[in-house]
Amino acid sequence: MSMPPPAPRMNGQTECGPSLHTPLRDFLRTETGSASVLLTAALLALAWANIAPGAYEAFWETELSVHLGTSGLSLGLREWVNSGLMTLFFLVVGLEARREFDMGELRERRRVTLPVIAGLAGMLVPVLIYLALTAGSPAAHGWGVAMSTDTAFALGMLALLGGRLPAGLRVFILTVSVVDDFVALVVIAVAYSGPIDWPFLGTALALFAVIFVLRAAGVRRGLVYTVMGLATWVAVQVSGVDPVVVGLAMGLLTYAYPASRSDLERASGLFRLFREQPTPELERSVRLGLASALSPNERLQRMLHPWTSYVIVPLFALANAGITIKGGQLADAFTSPITLGILLGYVLGKPVGIFSASWLVTRLSRGRLRPPVGWGAITAGGAIAGVGFTVSLLIATLAFSGEQLTQAKVGVLSAVVCAFAMTWLVTWVVGHLPGQARTRALLGTGESIVDLVPPVDTHRDHVRGPQDAPVTVVEFADFECPFCGQAEPIIRELLADFGDVRYVWRHLPLDDVHPHARLAAEAAEAAAEQGAFWEMHDLLLEHQGELRAPDLVRYAQRLGLDTDRFHKTMRTHAAAARVSEDVESADLSGVSGTPTFFVNGRRHHGAYDIESLTSAVHAAKERARLDSPAR
Repeated sequence: MSMPPPAPRMNGQTECGPSLHTPLRDFLRTETGSASVLLTAALLALAWANIAPGAYEAFWETELSVHLGTSGLSLGLREWVNSGLMTLFFLVVGLEARREFDMGELRERRRVTLPVIAGLAGMLVPVLIYLALTAGSPAAHGWGVAMSTDTAFALGMLALLGGRLPAGLRVFILTVSVVDDFVALVVIAVAYSGPIDWPFLGTALALFAVIFVLRAAGVRRGLVYTVMGLATWVAVQVSGVDPVVVGLAMGLLTYAYPASRSDLERASGLFRLFREQPTPELERSVRLGLASALSPNERLQRMLHPWTSYVIVPLFALANAGITIKGGQLADAFTSPITLGILLGYVLGKPVGIFSASWLVTRLSRGRLRPPVGWGAITAGGAIAGVGFTVSLLIATLAFSGEQLTQAKVGVLSAVVCAFAMTWLVTWVVGHLPGQARTRALLGTGESIVDLVPPVDTHRDHVRGPQDAPVTVVEFADFECPFCGQAEPIIRELLADFGDVRYVWRHLPLDDVHPHARLAAEAAEAAAEQGAFWEMHDLLLEHQGELRAPDLVRYAQRLGLDTDRFHKTMRTHAAAARVSEDVESADLSGVSGTPTFFVNGRRHHGAYDIESLTSAVHAAKERARLDSPAR
């Protein structure tokens, strides 16, 4: 069997479906790249508004009408962006929140409580600061501008800080941002919408109820939901309520689940049929089979997220961030209660609210509810949450006009700069703490979520390395999988570099694509009965193209095994149950492809080259060292 050439980044995986990259990783990567595009769009808007202020306003106030028969909808270009295209942005935010709730860190429901409370407190404290500075003036009506975190900028800032902050902070900030967005959209609907047309709003609620029923009935046709979503959006828009809330609600309703091995095997079978008979009918069946293996949530994220991140949100910035900057106006803005309320609300109120709420919840729950990271990281996360751009500008355009709108925009844009400076300062201080104190400030003492089921059992599992090692790397693998063969020297190098790491192999033969993998797994177990599992393991990976029954017997002879005993075990399939136990473990752990790695029970996502695995092992060792005194 020919082996593919090794890639610079070891991230291939054998499976009959999506790649190894998870939706969360793709989400973060796309948000990270889009942050620079968003910043560029904001700077272009500032330049356009100051070079040709009349042309800037005239362009975005241009009317665009859509008519269907005698009915139609006419909005300015800015309103089409703010209320129309931004609905797709909030749809993506809702999709990611639902994915985390179904499959990610928040699948343990108790982990939802703390970031939700922190998110609410992170909105309440800035609003109180804003109201304190604008009390008694009409500007108090704009309190909603000072409360919502911008997801794209926040995750982009996390990426710029690189490895200075722990990965767990990203999920925490994402959850806080979703809480912000949801509450902000409710605030927009209640406090910043015009006169409500109740019959149209009732129609929108009825349409949404139909969507809910369709989902409960298992309807999976995307066109049906697209039509119903558009109809709901139009009804909400005409009712006088800002319709972006429709996107978030639709996203939160969209299920997320991992691709099951049965669905992937079915897709493989359909593809083989198409290979034999390439007919239009089978082509359609293959497409539907492949699509059904992925959850609607993941399909929509992959389709919409690049568009929302690289087109829609930057377009929103271009339409709303343009303010005319003059010396006198800036001086007036920074003495205005509106600007100061927004600026102080974000830069001080956000970190104070998030940190205080997290600390209080931890104390009141007596440690049962803890943040996923240390208090230094929570402080940095609170500072990052002080970036309020997208929703803040959206509410500002609804709450203010004229000079007050300019002052609000100055406050929002200034908060972006100050929040980044505050975050950099916090990470600099944490980075200069002594080693153990820095680790505790970043990682904390919260219990990590465990993805591996069941945990490693030294009496059952095949373990290579010290039995009492603080770090355990588990690989679900297939002896016929070429990517597993490529990963083997990486694992050997990892074990050589670390004397206190142990490695566990668990079988996951992919019968639909590797016809000899299960027999090879049984051969390894037959060798294990004679104390030669790892010797057989090494031979099988060295000869991945020669795994037929005679080849396996020849390897047993080369190792000096009792060939009669080995042959009997293979003939009776006595080791099949042991292999099936590992396959069941893969199913329980959400594994559908090979190789898949776990480090101290946590699934390792991304590349499995030596640099990536070394980084994961270092992080696991730091966590283990931090936890050991507590135990």
